[in-house]
Amino acid sequence: MNDTLLEKYARLIVKTGINLQQDQTLVVISPIECADFTRLIARIAYEAGARDVVVNWRDEQLSRIRFLHAPAEVFDEYPQWQKEMYLSTGRQGAAFLSISASDPELMQDVAPHRISRAHKAQNNALKEHREGLMSNKNAWSVVSIPTKAWAKKVFPDLSETAAVEKLWDVIFKTVRVDAADPVAAWQSHKHNLKKHIDFLNSSRLRFLHYKNSLGTDLKIELPENHLWLGGSEFTPAGVEFLANMPTEEIFTLPKKTGVNGKVISSMPLNYNGNLIEQFSLTFKDGRIVDFSAERGFEALKSIIETDEGSHYLGEVALVPHDSPISKQNILFFNPHSAPPCQFSSN
Repeated sequence: MNDTLLEKYARLIVKTGINLQQDQTLVVISPIECADFTRLIARIAYEAGARDVVVNWRDEQLSRIRFLHAPAEVFDEYPQWQKEMYLSTGRQGAAFLSISASDPELMQDVAPHRISRAHKAQNNALKEHREGLMSNKNAWSVVSIPTKAWAKKVFPDLSETAAVEKLWDVIFKTVRVDAADPVAAWQSHKHNLKKHIDFLNSSRLRFLHYKNSLGTDLKIELPENHLWLGGSEFTPAGVEFLANMPTEEIFTLPKKTGVNGKVISSMPLNYNGNLIEQFSLTFKDGRIVDFSAERGFEALKSIIETDEGSHYLGEVALVPHDSPISKQNILFFNPHSAPPCQFSSN
C-alpha cells in the first residue's frame, strides 16, 4: 500500500473531514480490522492539536456471535457505559469519526428482528447524541477503508490481497486523494455543490418525480420553504466539516404526506450485514403501504416496522451520474452515511 497516499488520506480526514480544532477530543468508532489506519488517524490528530483521541473498537465477528447466541432480551438494552461515553464527550464538544467498513453478508444467518431490537434500543439510548450530531452541534464524519471481507465482496474474482489493494485504489479516487492537492480538490468540489444548492433553493420546486426502467414511478411533494443542503456543514461555532467522505448528494426533506407511487431498487442495500436485493416500496400519502424483496425480505420488514416513523421518508436526494464514485462503475455494498454511533459487540 502507498504510504504517501495513506498519510494524505488520514490528514484529509482529520483536517478537512473533521476539521479538528486545537484541544478538541476526537472520538473514533472503528472496526478492529482497521486498527493500523485508526492509529495513523490518532497520530495525525495529536499532531494537529487534539486534546485526546478516544477509540470505540467494534468487532463484527463478536457481534455476530452475540446476535446468534445471546438471550433475546439483551437486545432491548444498551450499555450504560457506552451511552455515557457518547453523551459526555459530545457535551464537551468532541468531534466524531466513524470508519464504515463492514462485511456485507456477515449477518445473513442472524434473525433480523434481533438486529432491529438492538438498533431500536441504541436509538432510544443515544437520542440526545444523535440529535446533537444531526443538528451539527458536533463535527462528525463517516469515511471508509477496505477490509478483507468487504474487498472480496466488491472484487470476487481477485485474490484477497489484490482485492484489498484494488479497493484502496478506488477509495483514494472517490475521495480525491489521488489529486495533486486533495484539499484544493475538495474546495473546488464544495464550491460546485454550493452552486447546485443555490440553484435548487432559488427554483422553489414543488415536487420531484423519479422514474427508472425497472418500474420506479414515484412523485415526492416538497414542503413550502424547504431547503436543499449538501457538501460541507457548519457547527454553531462556525467550524466547517464534511459529514461524509466521499459525498456527492444534495438533499432536502419531503412533505410527510406527499409521497406517492412505487420505487424499485436498482442496486442492493447492505443493512447491518444483511443484503436486501431487488426490493420495492409502495407509498400512499407519504406512508409505505406495501413492500417486497427477492432477497432479504425479513431484514427490509424489520427496517420498515421499527416504529411508525420508519414507514415514512425522512430525506430525498439528487446525485449526479458524472462523479468519481459513478465513474468507477462498481457496486460498493456500503451505504456509508449513518452518523457515527454504531453497533458494538458489548
